[in-house]
Amino acid sequence: MKPRISMITLGVRDLAASVRFYEQGLGLPRMDSPPEVAFFTLNGSWLGLYGRESLAEDAGVPADGNGFAGFTIAHNVDSEAAVDELLGQAVSAGARLVKPAQKVFWGGYSGYFADPDGYLWEVAHNPFFWVGPKDERCITRPFN
Repeated sequence: MKPRISMITLGVRDLAASVRFYEQGLGLPRMDSPPEVAFFTLNGSWLGLYGRESLAEDAGVPADGNGFAGFTIAHNVDSEAAVDELLGQAVSAGARLVKPAQKVFWGGYSGYFADPDGYLWEVAHNPFFWVGPKDERCITRPFN
């Protein structure tokens, strides 16, 4: 298998509200899609939003999961100020601030927000990653 994540699909309770959050609140570019699903381009991969019940049914698992899902989604930016800015943007769009931005044990600066369905997003500045131009995301460089 070639290492790659093609798409992350989130099972959401209110598709319209989640679409507003990601499209209008965070400014993700939405692709044309059928009304029961929404897709956003993420510079080499996609974010999909789909009804929670329908996604669970498709996977053959119960839809009543709760608590910590066991994963987070991370978005790396090029400065500590950009972390603060993006966390503020997310909260203004309806996210819940879970962990305010702060210096962290691994040498970076990060904070967390939860989207309208509680999915955790880490916003981080990692001095060991090169983020590059705004149209590129998190291209790693070797640790020194």
